[in-house]
Amino acid sequence: MFRAWILMAAAVLSATAARGAALDAEAVNGAELGAAPARHAKGIDPATVKAQVLLDRARFSPGEIDGRGGENARKAIAAFQAAQGLSGNGKLDRATWDRLNANDHVAVLTEYTIAEKDVKGPFLAKLPARMEDMKDLDHLGYTSPREALAEKFHMSERLLAALNPGKAFDRAGETILVANVGRPAPGAKAVKVEVDKVRKDVRAYGQDGGLLAVYPASIGSREKPAPSGDFKVTSIAHNPTYHYNPEYQFKGVRSQKPFTVKPGPNNPVGSVWINLSAKGYGIHGTPEPSKVSKTASHGCIRLTNWDAADLAAMLRKGTPVAFLDQGEGREAMASVLDKPQHRSRHGRSVRH
Repeated sequence: MFRAWILMAAAVLSATAARGAALDAEAVNGAELGAAPARHAKGIDPATVKAQVLLDRARFSPGEIDGRGGENARKAIAAFQAAQGLSGNGKLDRATWDRLNANDHVAVLTEYTIAEKDVKGPFLAKLPARMEDMKDLDHLGYTSPREALAEKFHMSERLLAALNPGKAFDRAGETILVANVGRPAPGAKAVKVEVDKVRKDVRAYGQDGGLLAVYPASIGSREKPAPSGDFKVTSIAHNPTYHYNPEYQFKGVRSQKPFTVKPGPNNPVGSVWINLSAKGYGIHGTPEPSKVSKTASHGCIRLTNWDAADLAAMLRKGTPVAFLDQGEGREAMASVLDKPQHRSRHGRSVRH
């Protein structure tokens, strides 16, 4: 009898493990580094979710918060470690974890009630794969409320769905669990921006030389490399219209005539365009946040939409932007990182 009970209990535990431990607010908000690993939905690690949200708040952006780590998370951790004077190589060690959590006692996950504006749309039935096919659309909006909500909270759709099993993202009044990113408004304007073509990131510096923010970025390609040298911000456009110039011969674009793509977060340059004095180049958002820093761009500097908006809020016309090639500026960066840290013009057009 006792043996039968043991076997039944083991079967229950085995089935629970197979389903995976609950991925909820308690698991993530209470996550601790080095805790016994648990199998969570879709391989998502609660401690990684927590670290990514804390890094995002501190403006050491991990890009899209997905709970799975990866290159962008490692870059964000490495930049945070350098800024804090910690030794490290981008791995989440005890000293880094303690420093991340030291002054931030706000829960990393919070409840959000879906509003009417979140589900109002209009939404695209499908985002065209070819840029030429976008020109006839009235607006390059999101494809679903789930996509819009994921971007609103800097998350992957996969993480949003894993945190909210059975929830309806298209229903106003539904309460869901989201990343509590809550970046405060930038406390200072940037006096310099660096675009590091090797590290694939963008860094903003304040008046005292302190590091204000670091964002992962896609920076050029072999066919269309990013420029080198020093330039300036000439204008900032929110909700930009995109004008394709066939002179640039983008890979995959066959049109020999100019065409225009209407505004929207799924516009080829996303929801923000920061124009530079280098002709045809800018820093901008993207319709594919999961690919930032992992794929090439058409020569420009591509950030997530939320990081592009955050950077734009720190800039003004004339802000210097330096493009760093391999080995350039590393010593200067190290010395800066040793120091302590201390909108809208709708409908503007951009041209490539």
